[in-house]
Amino acid sequence: MKKEKLIIEGMSCEHCKMALRKELSKLDININNLEIGSAEIEFEQDKISKSEIEDVVKNAGYNLTSVISN
Repeated sequence: MKKEKLIIEGMSCEHCKMALRKELSKLDININNLEIGSAEIEFEQDKISKSEIEDVVKNAGYNLTSVISN
């Protein structure tokens, strides 16, 4: 499993967290921590690409500004 921390621009409230959690749950990933402005996730690299994750964040209405690999 690949662990990454996503830094997300545009999130400002609990509703934002719920909206992003809903979109991320469409992918086969584990959401370890979700805060306003960031998300810590785990996923199988051979099943999910970073571009898929970025697309889901954009579909939720936010911008993925950086990814920190653990």
